[in-house]
Amino acid sequence: MAGSVTTAGAAVRNNLSPALLDAPSVGLLARSGMVSLGKTNLSEFAYSGLGLNPHFGTPINPNSDGSPRIPGGSSSGSAVAVANRTVPIAMGTDTAGSIRVPAALNGLVGFRSTSRRYSRDGVFPLALTLDSVGPLTRSVRDALVIDDLLCARSKPSSLIPRSLAGQRFLLDQAVLEDERVTPAVRDNLLRAVEALRASGALIEVKPCQAFQATLLLTQQQGWLGAAEAFALHQPLLDSDAASQLDPRVRKRLEAARHMPASLLVNLYAARERLQEQLTLELDGALLITPTVAHVAPPLVPLLNDEELFIQTNLATLRLTMPGSLLNMPGVSLPSGSDASGLPTAVLLSAPAGEDARLLRAALAVEALIAAP
Repeated sequence: MAGSVTTAGAAVRNNLSPALLDAPSVGLLARSGMVSLGKTNLSEFAYSGLGLNPHFGTPINPNSDGSPRIPGGSSSGSAVAVANRTVPIAMGTDTAGSIRVPAALNGLVGFRSTSRRYSRDGVFPLALTLDSVGPLTRSVRDALVIDDLLCARSKPSSLIPRSLAGQRFLLDQAVLEDERVTPAVRDNLLRAVEALRASGALIEVKPCQAFQATLLLTQQQGWLGAAEAFALHQPLLDSDAASQLDPRVRKRLEAARHMPASLLVNLYAARERLQEQLTLELDGALLITPTVAHVAPPLVPLLNDEELFIQTNLATLRLTMPGSLLNMPGVSLPSGSDASGLPTAVLLSAPAGEDARLLRAALAVEALIAAP
């Protein structure tokens, strides 16, 4: 954003020169009449799914039930700004779930677009293969408007929900039966699925093999984004300024320092193969899963317990990372709440490039499953 420093949530960048120009995405929205009220906070270098930032503070989830809850990340400030109604729309980035996760934990709509659907010029990168730009909003309608503007369409998309009769959805049975999915998240997912079925949608319940294989690939061989993030930040990590980084982010970046080249070649090849498998497997269906397997956890224990932070971060990003690796556009939709009023969410995903079809379906799904 012209006139402000692009810190990417890192204190080490705080004294850089302000940007001279708006990023193209900011400029497109401004020329449409939108007004930018300011920049929002995020996890340092967008490298966490929890939204904590020791340099500039951690935005508190507005749904907190007495004890402060995490906002989700990395686009933490964007989510909180929309959730507390400071703004109707905020932009974020998503490399492993950084739009969809905070949207889910704050009860918002979050749209991860296919990478490069929108210009990434002027956007601070994390992992160039996986990075995506997208909006956090209070409705799919608003996300569609932003999509029209960022794609510079001369004719706006229809904002009238269509019938879902005959639309196919694949509910991943392996995710549904995973004991890590909490009861409230599962119950609200099943309620949403029943609403879809009642509308005439066709629901197939079985494991999505490409999705499950991607989960296994990341677990056994590592995450492609980690290697790309290390390559981007290696000059900083090799300098004295590395001491100014969030120790947790620095540790995650350093963990990929010795990832062998042969492993990277295998990961790139597996990604391409799994993308093709996913398209064939879905065959026009949309994948439906929870966005996050749990509601927003309390903040304070995560500040004080390193191992808890690591495990919670992995658990929070677990169901969004495969979509990023496979370059799937995804829309996180509120699905209800747990007994404490903390939001839950469902995630609709499609093969790369099918953003418009996904958004149209999400508009109709939202109308059916909106919490009473």
